[in-house]
Amino acid sequence: MDLLNTLVDKGLRRESPTREEALAVLATSDDDLLDVVAAAGKVRRHWFGRRVKLNYLVNLKSGLCPEDCSYCSQRLGSKAEILKYTWLKPDQASAAAAAGVSGGAKRVCLVASGRGPTDRDVDRVSDTIKAIKEQNGDVEVCACLGLLSDGQAERLREAGADAYNHNLNTSEATYGDITTTHTYADRVDTVNKAHAAGLSACSGLIAGMGESDEDLVDVVFSLRELDPDSVPVNFLIPMEGTPLAKEWHLTPQRCLRILAMTRFVCPDVEVRIAGGREVHLRTMQPLALHLANSIFLGDYLTSEGQAGHADLEMIADAGFEVEGAGEVTLPEHRASARGGGCGSHAEGGGCGSHADADGAGAGGCGSHAGNGVCAPASASTPAPVRPAEEPRTDLVAVRRRGAGTDLAPNA
Repeated sequence: MDLLNTLVDKGLRRESPTREEALAVLATSDDDLLDVVAAAGKVRRHWFGRRVKLNYLVNLKSGLCPEDCSYCSQRLGSKAEILKYTWLKPDQASAAAAAGVSGGAKRVCLVASGRGPTDRDVDRVSDTIKAIKEQNGDVEVCACLGLLSDGQAERLREAGADAYNHNLNTSEATYGDITTTHTYADRVDTVNKAHAAGLSACSGLIAGMGESDEDLVDVVFSLRELDPDSVPVNFLIPMEGTPLAKEWHLTPQRCLRILAMTRFVCPDVEVRIAGGREVHLRTMQPLALHLANSIFLGDYLTSEGQAGHADLEMIADAGFEVEGAGEVTLPEHRASARGGGCGSHAEGGGCGSHADADGAGAGGCGSHAGNGVCAPASASTPAPVRPAEEPRTDLVAVRRRGAGTDLAPNA
């Protein structure tokens, strides 16, 4: 398939596909799906080998959020019967993090519900970061606390944070349909604040909220422009009691196409399979490891994930290996640009670089096709429009263990 050959060549050169090429990946047929996975897998292996980075979530403060994000079980007005608790103490959070590290996690992600942290909250999280670092040595710590005010990212960096997560979630055009209490621009501003403070930026998306292919391509190209070091791809977990509880549009095949498209657009970035893989990829999860080089281990913020030991068995059975604590996740050209951390692209052409846009917008039409043609190169029959999937509510379980409980965590 000419399209896939073109995309592999571009991915190995860190060159952006066109929007039309990205859309064509999402439109491929089920007959071509394994070819798509194999092609994106070449790009993944070129930059990341067969390593899988493990990340572990610690929900520092659960529920009672004043924001109205439609996808979230912690939102204002949520009727989801989730765990609700205020801030964990530093020693509680450190104990929860240690469970993930002992299970093989290289990064601990500290998350708190809310619009954004107060200065007192930043102090609290700073103490937690220090406690985790003291107990767990070289573990990476990523904070995810909502919208940041001026100076807060710098304070988190000084406390030892390595990264900051704030997802774009969906396209700018449709963001107002998902959330009304803050804007898409607010989210972009927070990612930029993290960058400016020297933190590794982590920003991704949520698929399955009723968005179009164009929306998915828009948000991934926007992420490329923002230049995060890691891009989590979440698949909506339709939680009862939230406005999107009836949104069941994803199939395993569509999830794989979304991951492949993300890999082609951001070839040298840590692509992470995040929430919802167990619900929507199901038995196809091992195939997704050929596209993404990072996953969350165990449970999520308010829902249960696959058993931690099952994650490790899946990685081994699929022929991959867990990335060690001493290994640098990102390719050398990205890592070296930030002193062994996560990379900018002074050489030009990396994910998020504008050097390859040629005035046509980030990866715009006409930049790289060689022949100036922007139509899909595949002659395959497009994927049929599928009806919404039958709800698999049996696969959605509210988290009742780990942080905020007296039960052992899943790691």
